[in-house]
Amino acid sequence: MTTNDESQSILLAGASGVLGRHITHALTEAGHKVTGLGRGAENGLRADLLDRDALLRAVDGHHFDTVIHAATALRKPPMRDRDMYATDALRAQGTAHLVEAARATGTRRFVVESMAFGYGYGDHGDRPLTEDDPFGPPGSTPRLERHLAAMRTKERLAFEAQALEGVALRFGLFYGPGGTDALLPLLRRRQLPVPSDRGRVLPWVELTDAARAVVAAVERGRPGQAYNIADLTPMGFRTHIEAVARAFGLPKPMTVPLWLMKPMSYAHTMMSSRLRLSCAKAERELGWRPLHASSGEGLAAMRSAGHR
Repeated sequence: MTTNDESQSILLAGASGVLGRHITHALTEAGHKVTGLGRGAENGLRADLLDRDALLRAVDGHHFDTVIHAATALRKPPMRDRDMYATDALRAQGTAHLVEAARATGTRRFVVESMAFGYGYGDHGDRPLTEDDPFGPPGSTPRLERHLAAMRTKERLAFEAQALEGVALRFGLFYGPGGTDALLPLLRRRQLPVPSDRGRVLPWVELTDAARAVVAAVERGRPGQAYNIADLTPMGFRTHIEAVARAFGLPKPMTVPLWLMKPMSYAHTMMSSRLRLSCAKAERELGWRPLHASSGEGLAAMRSAGHR
């Protein structure tokens, strides 16, 4: 195990995003100094990851101990495959540019946000997948290959970057403060129809738990390693949405046939998948366990903290 919990100077790409805000808080609480990188004025360094020259100009003269890539182009849950294309570009070209920037700033550690669907979309059965299972298999369709190629490339660039200690965190689906809030008005107006799960489950992780995993990766992650990060209770998409409705006293979502979701191609693919993760490696090597063992627990904590 590599342990470095001394105060670090950290560059966080995606600091203004939902996950990024949680990561910033968790790192700051752990005693690290965080500089945000992104296009918005709220960032300490302003640059677009897809603009290599502008990015290198932005970091010129700076030094960081660790660079974290948590940038996404998503502002709401992706419904169609095209909703993922800008994020796909950030995962591929954006990572290549950020690796260059990390080298230019004398960075030692490079941590990337990855995700469970990198193991492939579809039915993986009931066996929890471990980090030894193939990651980034060929997509079954051109549109899915586009997403998987981007996830595959992001991890490969992190692990193969010369003079950088690459670490990847393969997250389940996010929920929690700043993430779940957008669903509440839709449920209130009964505008969020979802199909039955029919035995399908997905991994989930509460956002503050995810941020704690990033801190653990910065301080204790082994170079060249990936870690699955999810709670202890995989559940189907509908079951999760019903838990949201129950936690906030809102009407249950309407039930629709799965085929009716086909026009929303990415959501249909996601809701059709069955995927479980084993997080034993993260517990063993990072010392990370979720504080919220299930969506029900995490949503109850969110409600008690005053979210409506």
